[in-house]
Amino acid sequence: MKCEAVTDLPRPDDGTGTEEPRPPGSVPVCYRHPERESYIRCQRCGRFICPDCQRQAAVGFQCVECVREAARTMPTIRTRFGGVVRGGGAVVTKVILGLNVAVFALTFLLGPAFEQWLMLIGRPWFLTPEIGEAPGVAGGAYWRLLTAAFLHLDLWHLLINMFSLWVLGPPLEYLLGRFRFAALYLGSALAGSAVAYAFTSPLVPVVGASGAIFGLFGATVVLARRMRADMSWFVGILAINIVLNVVFRSFLSWQGHLGGFLAGLAIGAALVYAPRERRDLVQALGFALVMAATIGLIVWRTSQLTGDYAGF
Repeated sequence: MKCEAVTDLPRPDDGTGTEEPRPPGSVPVCYRHPERESYIRCQRCGRFICPDCQRQAAVGFQCVECVREAARTMPTIRTRFGGVVRGGGAVVTKVILGLNVAVFALTFLLGPAFEQWLMLIGRPWFLTPEIGEAPGVAGGAYWRLLTAAFLHLDLWHLLINMFSLWVLGPPLEYLLGRFRFAALYLGSALAGSAVAYAFTSPLVPVVGASGAIFGLFGATVVLARRMRADMSWFVGILAINIVLNVVFRSFLSWQGHLGGFLAGLAIGAALVYAPRERRDLVQALGFALVMAATIGLIVWRTSQLTGDYAGF
């Protein structure tokens, strides 16, 4: 059988008006890589594309520009709670998990001095040769309220919290969207730290992502009720965590867990019960109210510890 070059097909315009007819008998080439022969056309614009420029479509292949244009003009798809539907999996969950692991590795490499600068304490209670006396939250080290949520005492502590994050995070991130899920996680972490700061001895250090994890528990409860989902498996896990907090209350920061859980309930309710016509506004106001209450609690506790009410 004799093979011939494809020359009888019309050369399509690329949309710029600069496409020139191919000389008779010439071999078709990729429009982006003229040095490469190509016999595959883009299903959208009709230009020849080489394997590096082919993007799988519903039928056949499309070129890079057509895929990009389709993505730009495609309407944004949102979940019922306002989150933007994106590919790529649970990106925020993976980033948070990676940050926790990275901080754990840094505490192992850099030693106690690094950990003591990040843990949650109301007042300084230790001295180290490297950093001297570390200020507590009441001394102006407000970063501790958030950084403590990325610290863990040991490997088992880290594994338990990260397993819970991996179970709860992806479905919540898919339903709420990346931005709303990140706000839920960080807001719950801050609220949990604020409650621990307010109702724990200022000399007792508090670390761990449990406040944020319990915030995810709270949001899952609200979301499951809103969607009328079967959450019998979840009730058992939540009950076990409540029992552990009661039995080991002298070792666990039940205050931080409770604060994170209540924040998760409140933020979750604002996210899933907001009316569609005013969804973004109601969700933002709900989150702002939780953060305002959190900041108020921090201010109150700091005033109590410093005795300086005039400064707030």
